[in-house]
Amino acid sequence: MSEGMKVATVSDLEAGEAVVVEAKVTGTEDDIALFRDDDGTFYALDDTCSHQEASLADGWVEDGEVECPLHAARFCLRTGAALCLPATAPVRTHRVELRGEDVWLFPGEPAA
Repeated sequence: MSEGMKVATVSDLEAGEAVVVEAKVTGTEDDIALFRDDDGTFYALDDTCSHQEASLADGWVEDGEVECPLHAARFCLRTGAALCLPATAPVRTHRVELRGEDVWLFPGEPAA
């Protein structure tokens, strides 16, 4: 399991926004998208949509879901599950932890 890495502070992302943490930094196969949902909760998913090459960080974040900007597939931010067509496969989750105002990412460690 990963030791984790500080990737942001709470104030770095507004509700409904996302940022990409590059694979060369995380050591993962795919970039990781760090999301802040509209309720303020942070989540992390593999950044590439499982349907087609598109960055989920460029999608719309709302109500615990992210909508892919390319073909409108939606994914659960908590589980990575594909919620509608055209996506049928989930995307991988990564554990996120808040330590005070710091946001820590644990690449390769599934969200609880």
